[in-house]
Amino acid sequence: MEEGRIPKTTLLAFFFIFLFSTSFSTPLQQHQTLIVVPFSNPPTLKPVDDLSWSESQTSESLDFQNTLSLPLQHIDALSVNETSESLFHLRLQRDELRVKTLTSLTTTTAGGGGGHHRNGNNNATRANAKDFSSSIVSGLPQGSGEYFTRIGVGTPPKYSYMVLDTGSDIVWLQCAPCRKCYSQTDPIFDPKNSQSFSGVPCGSPLCRKLDVSGCNTQRKSCLYQVNYGDGSFTVGEYATETLTFRGTKVGNVGFGCGHDNEGLFVGAAGLLGLGRGGLSFPTQTGRRFGNKFSYCLVDRSSISSKASAIVFGESSIPRSAVFTPMVTNPKLNTFYYLDLVGVSVGGTRVPGISSTLFRLDAAGNGGVIIDSGTSVTRLTRPAYEALRDAFRSGAAELKRAPGFSLFDTCFDLSGKTEVKVPTVVMHFGRGADVSLPASNYLIPINSNGVFCFAFAGTTSGLSIIGNIQQQGFRIVFDNAGSRIGFAPRGCA
Repeated sequence: MEEGRIPKTTLLAFFFIFLFSTSFSTPLQQHQTLIVVPFSNPPTLKPVDDLSWSESQTSESLDFQNTLSLPLQHIDALSVNETSESLFHLRLQRDELRVKTLTSLTTTTAGGGGGHHRNGNNNATRANAKDFSSSIVSGLPQGSGEYFTRIGVGTPPKYSYMVLDTGSDIVWLQCAPCRKCYSQTDPIFDPKNSQSFSGVPCGSPLCRKLDVSGCNTQRKSCLYQVNYGDGSFTVGEYATETLTFRGTKVGNVGFGCGHDNEGLFVGAAGLLGLGRGGLSFPTQTGRRFGNKFSYCLVDRSSISSKASAIVFGESSIPRSAVFTPMVTNPKLNTFYYLDLVGVSVGGTRVPGISSTLFRLDAAGNGGVIIDSGTSVTRLTRPAYEALRDAFRSGAAELKRAPGFSLFDTCFDLSGKTEVKVPTVVMHFGRGADVSLPASNYLIPINSNGVFCFAFAGTTSGLSIIGNIQQQGFRIVFDNAGSRIGFAPRGCA
């Protein structure tokens, strides 16, 4: 072979590599269609029996070998004399309080929304290891969270609505006797009527896991307290109880039996903490259900017949999911951190948005969490401004409208049935690209056809991926694999 000449076989190899990389790569889509559906009247009430089930329906009368699902019901349908606009205003007010709560938690690493940040062992019954699921209901008017599920508590089970919250660890509900209890939809749980209720002794390992605990010296039972950033709190006895999900019973779950519950809690009986901490429901039941769960949140602004479920166990992971690693905050183990490395608008990476803007430092500051209770995604200010400017440029042909509340980029789409809008893709670590449907980032704010770009900036350093951007995806929390997954069209 002559010196300096490349063999023909090598040239052919280079040619085919180039051909494959240019011809078969999939470029990001530049535009997609937004169906313009302004606010209408709140959904009419549908039978709530779809979200409930008889207490006589046990595992003998239901088949739990397969994943179960029930239709999702908007809590809007249960609201009386409320308009869509008023509900939306309340939603944004709650959202602001929620973000303050989460932000304060990450700066103080104590108290607040989750209240429990220590690793713990499984405390759940391990017999009859099967997957189980429960329906989810959107909870717009509630102050403590946005989505709810119906769970049986005690033996025999008494069914109640409970908030789903990935930003909290503790499981709690209102209990009789009430010193101060807020109004809830179902009768207040009375532990005296349950055969499986058991108080936790003072000084026991379970009691010691609480960040804020005390002791009832007369009964020698453990006491708990959880304070939330908006001033709400719950105080009472810490105990174990059996929870029932559509007939599947989960025994010995540590929970707070609240006798003094004050603040913004309305409607639901309590809270099902889904965080990463040692006292959360997924952690307590992890060994039984594979340390994994997933949920899908439907479009809460539309009247939809799509079903949704929260699923625990192997069935919670769809094959279409793409995964990114969980990031661990050494100072706070409640939240689900993940690695956001960039955002594309109109098929092009937004300049100025890189992983350095979302880095979690050694002190536990910064980072990005995904949260079921926050509605609008917050990005640290430089990243948000770069994203907003890129979207404004790509949507220059749309008629602008004045800003609204926390939204500074709005459009007047009145008289239109559909419009072309730039695509938005969120890029996560390990190549997990999540392409958002148009309705996940342009949302109606009134009945006059005004839509706003559903992102906002924050100066706190903590970025939060909210549930508007999550809607329609099945979000997988695989604690066993230390990863978070996204599956499009996951509510089917």
